[in-house]
Amino acid sequence: MGAENITVTFIIILFVIIILASAIRILREYERGVIFRLGRLIPTKGPGLIFLIPIVDRMVRVSLRVVAMEVPPQDVITKDNISIKVSAVVYFRVIDAAKAVVEVENYLYATSQLAQTTLRSMLGQSELDELLTEREKINRHLQETIDTHTAPWGIKVSLVEVKNVDLPVEMQRAIARQAEAERERRAKVIHAEGEYQASQRLADASKIISSSPYALQLRFLQTLVEVAAEKNSTTIFPVPIDLFKPFFELMEKAKKEEK
Repeated sequence: MGAENITVTFIIILFVIIILASAIRILREYERGVIFRLGRLIPTKGPGLIFLIPIVDRMVRVSLRVVAMEVPPQDVITKDNISIKVSAVVYFRVIDAAKAVVEVENYLYATSQLAQTTLRSMLGQSELDELLTEREKINRHLQETIDTHTAPWGIKVSLVEVKNVDLPVEMQRAIARQAEAERERRAKVIHAEGEYQASQRLADASKIISSSPYALQLRFLQTLVEVAAEKNSTTIFPVPIDLFKPFFELMEKAKKEEK
């Protein structure tokens, strides 16, 4: 009888331990427990130590941490009929654990599928130039659209980033040619602007020099100095007669004074 009592006591203790183990749950700070009591939803519990009624209660753990979900490359035909492959990343988190369990069967799978279809639909309404130049605007529109659809599931989409845009080889070459033509156009405009400013400065300088004969002489002498700096064996300068006009005037003036 003694051995049988010990065996029964051991079985009872083991049964109690199993019951307690199934009744006690520990939830981390970022976890919440969605509990169904006989199939009915009761208020969400956690974090910390919680107790469940064995057999009666069933708990589903839900993480509240931000999930970075990669959207696989999607085949998209833009508004201007260009076929591209686009991939993206969606950042979201559960803000209502009960809705994430009750309102949708698998919120991770549902959010992934919604992100893929929304990405194809919205980018199909945009032109390629808009997709390449207005990335922030498109990201914001994607985030607002996906967040609107996931809100009933208790999910908040905080950010959507278009990661890669793969273009056909022919389109890459066309964009490269377009960029090269744009650089050449800018270079020609800058060169023309420089020529225009230089012509204006030369016109102003010619007006100043023409109003003063001595300025013309000084400019001519400065040119002689610049040319003399070059190591040339022989230099021939055409001397304009107007250069000596002031000297001739001084000589005539001196002759009149002598008379």
